[in-house]
Amino acid sequence: MEVRSIYKYARISPFKVREVTREIQGLPVSAALDLLSFTPKKAAFLIGKTLKSAVANAENNANLKPDSLVVKEAIVGEGPTLKRMMPRARGSGSRILKRTSHIRIVLSDEIEVETRETRKKKREQEKKESRKHAVVGESTEKSATTEKTPKKKKAAGKRAKK
Repeated sequence: MEVRSIYKYARISPFKVREVTREIQGLPVSAALDLLSFTPKKAAFLIGKTLKSAVANAENNANLKPDSLVVKEAIVGEGPTLKRMMPRARGSGSRILKRTSHIRIVLSDEIEVETRETRKKKREQEKKESRKHAVVGESTEKSATTEKTPKKKKAAGKRAKK
């Protein structure tokens, strides 16, 4: 089941927030909260508030346990921009754009959390399968036939005048 929380009109540029949201996507909630608490940015505080709200929504509204939740999506959209003027030289003025953002976090309990042990088992399985294919000789034949040769580029030079 999916649970979401949205923080609208956050007074921070979306560019600055996206830098932090990229880090928490796909992480379990506990790991994401730890990462946010040790990130020294304003965006981390705002995302942390939104993440805690999503966890509370999951507990109270959907009866889900926070231990099983994973950050499925952490999306930042652009909100309305406040336009202000700043006086400049020779009586002119320049525009200052004060950007806002909408932070949306979606949590899910359906995504399997990948731990070190599961990754290690997965690698061992792949090694065993590759050994089996190497004995049969299928892997060398397939790799040779699937290689593509690069195509020649067309010359886009200027036409000669006659």
